[in-house]
Amino acid sequence: MKQSMTMTKGKKPSRLTQALLETAEDMHSVGLLDQAAYEKITMRHLGIKDKSAVESLTGEDIRAMREQANMSQAVFAHYLNLTVGYVSQLERGVKRPTGAALVLLDVIHRKGIEAIL
Repeated sequence: MKQSMTMTKGKKPSRLTQALLETAEDMHSVGLLDQAAYEKITMRHLGIKDKSAVESLTGEDIRAMREQANMSQAVFAHYLNLTVGYVSQLERGVKRPTGAALVLLDVIHRKGIEAIL
């Protein structure tokens, strides 16, 4: 059975996770890991939720991003590997983006469509 590397609520970290965290701490203390990388490792392996989680985008936000990229719903859907119907539902606010679609839309929102092309 495969053991998870992350710590769940109320459980003690595995020996492997403890060793990883100790190594990361040592690498951070000698300057081989910057603070951001160290925090990312510790948050991931201790099960701490990332405070900078992606916030949901409104339908208006999604439509504005698509229009700013000068793309039809069909072309936008193709680049995001979504269906045209789903993009339409997102833009109308019938559905909210989740998972990989939300992450890709957040990247486009922050960096522009060029980030995924």
